[in-house]
Amino acid sequence: MSTKYTDNGPMLNAYPDSVGGTLGDIVSFLEKPELKDVFQSFYILPSIFNTDLDRGFSVIDYGINEQLGSKEDLDRLRALGMNLKLDFILNHASVLSPQFQDLIKNGENSKYKDFFINWNKFWDGCGEMTKEGYIQPDEKYIKDMFFRKPGLPILMVRMPDGTDVPYWNTFYQEVRYPEFDAMDLMDKMSMQYLTADKLSRRINSELKAGKTPNEIDFTGFEKYKDGCIDLLESNRKYLGQMDLNINSDLVWEHYENTLRTLSEYGAKIVRLDAFAYAPKTPGKKNFLNDPDTWELLEKVRKLANKYNVQLLPEIHASYGEKIYETVAKKGYMTYDFFLPGLLIDAIEKRNGKDLMRWAQEMYDNKIRAVNMLGCHDGIPMLDLKGFLPDEEIQGLIDTIVSRGGLIKNLHGAKNMYYQVNATYYSALGDDDQKMLLARAIQMFMPGKPQVWYLDLFAGKNDFDAVANAGAGGHKEINRTNIKPEDIDSRLKNDVVVKQLDLLRMRNTCKAFGFDAEFSQKVDGNKLEMSWKNEGHTATLHADFADYSFTIETT
Repeated sequence: MSTKYTDNGPMLNAYPDSVGGTLGDIVSFLEKPELKDVFQSFYILPSIFNTDLDRGFSVIDYGINEQLGSKEDLDRLRALGMNLKLDFILNHASVLSPQFQDLIKNGENSKYKDFFINWNKFWDGCGEMTKEGYIQPDEKYIKDMFFRKPGLPILMVRMPDGTDVPYWNTFYQEVRYPEFDAMDLMDKMSMQYLTADKLSRRINSELKAGKTPNEIDFTGFEKYKDGCIDLLESNRKYLGQMDLNINSDLVWEHYENTLRTLSEYGAKIVRLDAFAYAPKTPGKKNFLNDPDTWELLEKVRKLANKYNVQLLPEIHASYGEKIYETVAKKGYMTYDFFLPGLLIDAIEKRNGKDLMRWAQEMYDNKIRAVNMLGCHDGIPMLDLKGFLPDEEIQGLIDTIVSRGGLIKNLHGAKNMYYQVNATYYSALGDDDQKMLLARAIQMFMPGKPQVWYLDLFAGKNDFDAVANAGAGGHKEINRTNIKPEDIDSRLKNDVVVKQLDLLRMRNTCKAFGFDAEFSQKVDGNKLEMSWKNEGHTATLHADFADYSFTIETT
């Protein structure tokens, strides 16, 4: 491959099975001559690891998922001169992690008994014990806390001695009970066959209907009730993401081992997912706790420096809160979650004034960002609050929804917009010229451009995928996997070819860089953006009237 000149060249973003079906297939795609010099980096989403839920964000361990990739695939990426951005989930680990499984098996004798947050130990002296076996914290201690789901964020876990212990569980949880047949019941309790057969059928039927063991109707079988409930509870299985106790030395050993592993895979940027939930103290916020959150990040950064990786804390917050500015001032890379919405807004209003106001702020404040159009989540809207008037944000949402986008308000709260789920191409009205203009402007925005694979292929909203995913499947609208047999034909599409040309220009032109000189000018429908670096220049001339643009490089 040719020499890469920029220190912030384009980055592909995909799941390991997004293009072709495995990471090896994506590497083969990147090895094609059409992709020569196009990308500097690759953000592989965390299903590349050994995970179970949340499309990879519930990590069992950071070993490579053998169904989707191999270390040989990573070696091929290195041979292409490509570095990686990988995820590190600070706040939680899967219930199926070896640490939590050891806890379930050994209880108080487990090496990992303090690896996770025992709810009752955490809140000891700060509330009243309930009959269900967990402490209800006094209101003064939780009034500033933000819980992601109704009720308290706990999962009751059955210990080897038969007791149920609550553990802190911010995100997903699921409890599963096994089906029993007549022989299972006969083996565990003194019960005749026909009785066991009839009772097992009832139990299985009611569990399938969503009842818990205590809700099952044992009418006619009252004398077996306690034994059956105990049998079910002692055999229950869990899925979920359990919060880590950052006061545990073993957790910090886990953090360092993870960063070492990611570095060995080829990571130069490590995205910190859900980091703002990790610090917890009674009476303080449990999200972006200040100063605890920044103290945590600083400790993690010291570990990251040992392995020569940059940290990218991921957080959504309104513009008015200036969290992006705080992150940047503390010396971290940050996400430009403002660009996706502002760019659509500029194209629809045919005016780049607000967009350039944001570009200039980033440049003036020396904010080192990863920017994007689409991604594995939706198009951010919450972030724009305070930058654009509320009515303009709502108009932007309405436009994207009119083109097939789906809304999921923040944690079920109405009138609290968060993001709109749509492909970026469809959000622009399935318009090739708008897509190319958006990509061209992204190439000239301050930051390191991240490219969602489906945007590159001008993917449209996938309503069949949403329907097939069932409840909570709205994000699948923008996650269509590209079949192996479709790759070559898509690479011939004009909108794909021209995007690749833009990315190749951005990756190899010496005018760009985090420390290059930026200027911009808006005149009605016209927009000019320019970069200068060590005698090299690159200038974009765009016209929102007809979505045309030209690029000059010297």
